[in-house]
Order: sequence, then C-alpha cells, then structure tokens
Amino acid sequence: MSKATIIGGGVIGLFSAYYLHKSGWEVDVLEQGDLSDNCSFGNAGMITPSHFVPLASPGMVEQGIRWMLNSKSPFYVKPSLNPDLIRWGLKFVKSATTKHVERSAGGLRDISLLSKALYHEFEKDAGIDFGLTDNGILMLYKSPKVEEEELHLIEKAVKLGLDAQYLTPDQCQKLQPDIELDILGAVHYRCDAHMFPNKMMTGLVKYLEAEGVCIHRNTEVVKINHDTGKITSLSTKDKDFTGDAYLISGGSWSPGIAKLAGLNLPLMPGKGYSFMVHNPVKPITIPFILCEARVAITPMNGSIRFGGTMEIGKINKQININRVKGIVESVPKYLPDFKIRVPAKKDIWFGFRPVSPDGLPYIGMSDKYRNLAIATGHAMIGLALGPATGKLIAEAFNGEKASMDTSLFAPGRYQ
Repeated sequence: MSKATIIGGGVIGLFSAYYLHKSGWEVDVLEQGDLSDNCSFGNAGMITPSHFVPLASPGMVEQGIRWMLNSKSPFYVKPSLNPDLIRWGLKFVKSATTKHVERSAGGLRDISLLSKALYHEFEKDAGIDFGLTDNGILMLYKSPKVEEEELHLIEKAVKLGLDAQYLTPDQCQKLQPDIELDILGAVHYRCDAHMFPNKMMTGLVKYLEAEGVCIHRNTEVVKINHDTGKITSLSTKDKDFTGDAYLISGGSWSPGIAKLAGLNLPLMPGKGYSFMVHNPVKPITIPFILCEARVAITPMNGSIRFGGTMEIGKINKQININRVKGIVESVPKYLPDFKIRVPAKKDIWFGFRPVSPDGLPYIGMSDKYRNLAIATGHAMIGLALGPATGKLIAEAFNGEKASMDTSLFAPGRYQ
C-alpha cells in the first residue's frame, strides 16, 4: 500500500486525505494546530460556481487603493516594506487584466461545479448532515454602477452555462417575503449552494479518523528532506515522517513550508472576519452577498453568519474592530430589519485565506520534486473547492487522468 503524508489539516488537506484513502492509500495528516478552528470553520459556507472572476481583475487595483483610505472598507492592504508583500503586489497588478479574467473563467466554473457535485456525493458516502442546501445565492446591490457590473456578469455567467437570473426588487422580495429589502435589484445565482461548515469540518475529521487516516495534531514540520529530485521525509520536533508522496496544503502558512523545500510560492494571508447571530428576528432561507459592501450573510443551523473583509498583511492575532464595524454597519443598508450590534471580541472569528497574486489556487505536482504536490492559494473559495481539489490531488498521485484541465492552477507558474 502506498503512503501519502499531507502537511496541513484544513479543508484542502482533509479532502485530499479523503480521496487518497478512498483510492487505497495510507495517509498521515500533519497539522500544526489542534483542528479546532482553522480557516474553514468561520467560512461563509458558500459553494460558488458564480465566483468565476478571480480576485486579480481590472479595476481591483484602483478600487483597492481607494479602500485603503477607509478603515471599514472590504479590502485593505496594510502598507509595509515587507519584500514578500511588495513582490506579491507587483505580480497582482500584472495579473489584473481582462485577458486574465477571460482565461480564468472557464476553469473556475469547472472546478466549482465539480466540487459542488462531489459535496453531494460526500454527504451520502459519509452520512454527515451538514446542511447542504441548493437554494442558490442572492447578490443584492443598491447602485446603478454595480447594477451595470452585475448585469454584465450575469451575461457572462449564462454564456458559461450557469443558472442565473436577474431579479427586480419585487421578484427578490417574493423569494424572501418575511424580510424587508432596500435594494435596486438582485441576481439569483441558482447554481450556487451553501452549508454549515462547522458541522462539515468536524464530521469530515471524525469520518477520516474512523476510517484509519492518522491525523497528527500540534505537529509542525520544521524540515523537508530531499535527495535527487525526490522528497525523502518530513521532520518535526519529535520525529520524522516518511511516505511515497507528499502534499503541501498549509493554507496561508504554505510559503514558509514550501521554502523548506527550496520552493518559491507567492502567497499572502488575507484576514477575514465573521460572527454569528443566534435567534435572528427574521429567518433567511437563501444566502445574501451585499455587493457594494462585499459582505456575506448565510443561514446556518438556525442562526445567521455574517462575514467579510479581506485584509492583506502578515499573519497576526489582532482584531481590527473597525473592519467588523464595517460589516455590521453595512447590513441594515440592504436589510433594514437587521439592526445588529458589534459583537464582543470573544465572539468574533477571524482566519487567514491564502491569496495568490493572480487569484487562482495552486493545485498539482511540483516541477522540482516528482513525489510532491501543492494545493493551496484558494483565497475566499477554499471551502467551496475542497472536494474538487482533493480529488484532483488524488488523481495526480495515482497517475490518473484529471477530472478537469488543471493547467491554470499549475504550482510552478511563478518559479
């Protein structure tokens, strides 16, 4: 039996373990934390074929510069002389082109639709109820400028074969009759879905361990040993781990891990915040994205999760309460019934999304080592793409034909 050793126990590493185990591999997962609260736990829980535009897109640089002047804005790059940030920023600016967006759309659509189908298969196979619901997502907007952008996007979405529909305020109101809406219009991406990520993640861990996958918590890799184009072992403070194949899926910590193998992996952490409102005054059945505010609102397990912001900078444990206030203050502008309070710091979740310079994930085999794969850089859609990424990694390790073209996501594109 072949053995795979995976660095990182987030949703990407765990689904890679799931598909490798299903195809007959023995699997070790090495996780530096305790698996109680990684990035996927606080996720908005959305599966989004509608997100076929990468973060690096025309207008994002100009918009980002304007947002940097507002501490409550949805997107923020903390000014720094950090050379990694400077190099990342230059690559981001270079990638933010119309050509890049057009080239990326089909691949992002395909991997999202694949992942959505695999989530349904996983739900049945593992017997886990994690609230997987196919109600779609409603994109709410208030301004004529954003209306024009959204109508342009829906036209592209339909051409890509996605199920999407423009809605007037009255049509949108009929889908959520108990909630007052103050909007100019909406787009209903019926191709999308949502879930309760906390239940999914805890269920996935429990399932894997019951199936014999070894998950080693609080186990940080400090050295990657290699010889003649092949990884030979991984060293932690306590012991060495060996295997036939290895995967780096450490989320925002992946660049440091890759550096242990002499690899350059441009990636910056993008901090996001979320919080839960329990016993809401009005129930929501379809998730919302507030377009101008870039805020996600998702019904979960009888409660509602509010999330947003993208703060590019070094990994840190500080909570910028102004960014949370930005989320809170934006909500009643669209949903007047929801006059929510700024949560106490103890009730605010934050996590770090791994953001590549071109807004596309890294998925595939390393160019330098024949038995090493990389899977990270999924930014805001890591949870959404977990199963598809895991399946693609398993196919790569097994030498099988990939379920889709992965050339867009080549890990060595910046080497």
